[in-house]
Amino acid sequence: MELLQLQYFIEVARTEHMTEAARTLHVTQSSLSKTIRRLEEDVGAPLFDRNNRRLRLNEFGVLFLKRAEKALFELEQGKREIRDLANREPDTLKLVVTAASTLPPILSEYRRRMPKIQFHVERLTAGEMQERLRRGEADFGLSSPLAAEEGIGCEVVHIDPIVAALPSDHPLAEKPMLSLNELRDEWLIGVKKGYGTRNLIDDAAQRYGFTPHYVYEGDEPSRLISLVEAGIGVAFIPATAIEKRERIRYVALQETELVREITLLWNTDRYISHAAKIFRDVVLAYFAEKIEPELRI
Repeated sequence: MELLQLQYFIEVARTEHMTEAARTLHVTQSSLSKTIRRLEEDVGAPLFDRNNRRLRLNEFGVLFLKRAEKALFELEQGKREIRDLANREPDTLKLVVTAASTLPPILSEYRRRMPKIQFHVERLTAGEMQERLRRGEADFGLSSPLAAEEGIGCEVVHIDPIVAALPSDHPLAEKPMLSLNELRDEWLIGVKKGYGTRNLIDDAAQRYGFTPHYVYEGDEPSRLISLVEAGIGVAFIPATAIEKRERIRYVALQETELVREITLLWNTDRYISHAAKIFRDVVLAYFAEKIEPELRI
């Protein structure tokens, strides 16, 4: 059994599509098919159910995939550890995030401290992030807490209050604090269902006995703020996403439970390189010094 066979098998197993996997692996489809056939001969059982051009992992394939991913993961960790200890070529820090509002100052400081280290950041949904971390394909995730899973470490680095963003000429814009119930009849601009902030607001609204009326649902806080500035409606955003705009007022909410926990996440079996440890230090220092912005700005 060859290492290349395992790598090819994992990609085919994830896509369950020979053409797509071949494109990703930059090999011909016929070469990939032959490699998978040889692997099945080696293990002594078919790993896929085949229906014309469709592939589906069978019970043997599901079992073997777990073992193959674990084997390649351990080999990769050994390579990373030796490279780190030998202080050879610069490592690449791989990050996955669900929101990017805090990243610019963090990455700026990290680059200042580690100018030779490359980094790659990918914005994902919470489910996608959890899968990447589970497979050990990222050094760290920066997100709200994920569903508890064995092997995924989680450290809360900041408690981020949710605030109301209102057009500056809104009748409630000058109040020092608002209750969510006072905004029950407003047109709302929010993130899509499934995002942490949206879930918090919708659950709190249900406790008050109303369903929020959204006129826009998106996934970028900066876009929400622009729509508020245009007078389209009211938005609820994490305090770390506040942008100073002349025609917007940010007002604190009375509901103190409406907060977003920002967490640092990692695969506890993945080797934490020196470069990754420095990133963790930068994140912790950034949030330790973070002062909550003055609202109604």
